[in-house]
Amino acid sequence: MAQTGASGYYLPMHANVRQATPGQCSKCGMDLVPEGARFGLLRHMLAKPWHLALMLAAMLALMAAAMKLLH
Repeated sequence: MAQTGASGYYLPMHANVRQATPGQCSKCGMDLVPEGARFGLLRHMLAKPWHLALMLAAMLALMAAAMKLLH
């Protein structure tokens, strides 16, 4: 999903990993996103099912902690 005018590709989680063409991060293997891509970090986090599961687990933990504080 490259956007027109992208000057390169990077990974939001490892912003120092950059290259001129699409590819994967050399540190974690995730797909690079075009520079200037809207919602790049969200797109990165939703790219793999285990990222989505991790975000869901974190949200549930926060909700559980909030419920304990309310009671």
